[in-house]
Amino acid sequence: MVVPNCQAAFAMLRQIEPIIVLEQLGSTLFDTALQMVVRDRCVNATDPGHSSEDAQQKAMTDFYMINNLIIQLTPILPALFLARLSDRGRRKAPIVSPLTGYLLSRLILLLVVVLKLPLQVMFAAGTLLGLSGGFTAYWPGVMTLASLGSTAADRSKVLMRVEFMYGLAGVVGSLVSGHLFHLYSSSLGHGTILLIISTLLHLLCLLHSIFLLQVKGVSNGEPKEDRHLLLHASTNAPVVEAPVEINRVNVALLFVAAILYDFAVGGAIEVLGAFVLKAPLSWNATLVGYGNAAGCVIFLSSYLGVIGFRRCCSDTSLILIGMVSFAVGIYFMSFVTTTLTFYLARALTLFALIPMTTIRSLLSQQVPASSCGMTLTLLQLALKFASLAYIPAFTKIYQGTLDWFPGFVFTLASIFTVLGMIPISIIGCRSPQRQQYEKI
Repeated sequence: MVVPNCQAAFAMLRQIEPIIVLEQLGSTLFDTALQMVVRDRCVNATDPGHSSEDAQQKAMTDFYMINNLIIQLTPILPALFLARLSDRGRRKAPIVSPLTGYLLSRLILLLVVVLKLPLQVMFAAGTLLGLSGGFTAYWPGVMTLASLGSTAADRSKVLMRVEFMYGLAGVVGSLVSGHLFHLYSSSLGHGTILLIISTLLHLLCLLHSIFLLQVKGVSNGEPKEDRHLLLHASTNAPVVEAPVEINRVNVALLFVAAILYDFAVGGAIEVLGAFVLKAPLSWNATLVGYGNAAGCVIFLSSYLGVIGFRRCCSDTSLILIGMVSFAVGIYFMSFVTTTLTFYLARALTLFALIPMTTIRSLLSQQVPASSCGMTLTLLQLALKFASLAYIPAFTKIYQGTLDWFPGFVFTLASIFTVLGMIPISIIGCRSPQRQQYEKI
């Protein structure tokens, strides 16, 4: 009994889930540390004609704008190259390379804190992260492994399970990050111990991906036609296999919906970190960690939402539910003035992670399996190009509305979310006819 249990545990250890957990734990610790380090370095910022708090907000948002633009721009070519390697059979490449970049960027922030280096050194860290592929290569690599290891009928559930593990690790990491930030010794400042732990977690994650991660084959060795027949014969549930040709109309609609929704979510999150640090909220490191944990809870609630709703809802309906959830919650965020109302606004966005995961699931069903990795990476690159517009746009709008309505950017994000519901509704209208043809 002991040997089979050990074998099962070792087999689980060789899956993608441990990497997801370790990486997210390290990243949540890093995010809290970076947010507090930026606040501390910008506390003495000045801007003629503005209050000290508005000057600090402008300095912080300007740093995030430049840093995020670097992180969004530099991974484009490396991510395409890694996606090509992935579709040629090197499925580990889009995972190992970005994890190397993550490790280096965490180490650089640690050096910035310990050696009192200028904050602008983090721009070099962002460049290294981008050149390694960054999240643009890492997340499609994870999703590709999960997609190719599941059937089309269960793909939404499998991908949401990945999001669930990602969110669970984020909740745990965020809850402890604020407390760890305050730990320090006489020779080390705030955040040093937090960053050491984050760096060690990323090192462990990288070693795991190199030596332990197992990549399974896409098929079990049967010819495509035989495998198709076996899958239909082995279950009474309808199974939709990957098509031979690309459904270009659906792919285009899914890309438009994903870009609009990412424009809304990314733009809102871009300024949310600075928003909670200004009056009347004025959060400290502990509250920042709790706030990040509240954001990660959305991964868990979105997973439970998929499990509950998928029994009676189609994939397009799931996407619309998630978009409505985010639109309402982020609109309410426009009027947040207390910590309690912040959490109420977050509670309204419980299903906000459903749309992007389900869009990826639908997208993987519109292309052949051999093009899955490249298609998901192209989607991620499209989102990166969209960020070139929303990062400076939302930043400057937020800076321009600080005096009269700081939450205006959240109302704007709600409007873009509603626009993103239009192409999904079109796909929903097309789906019954498509399903009827497949049944015949």
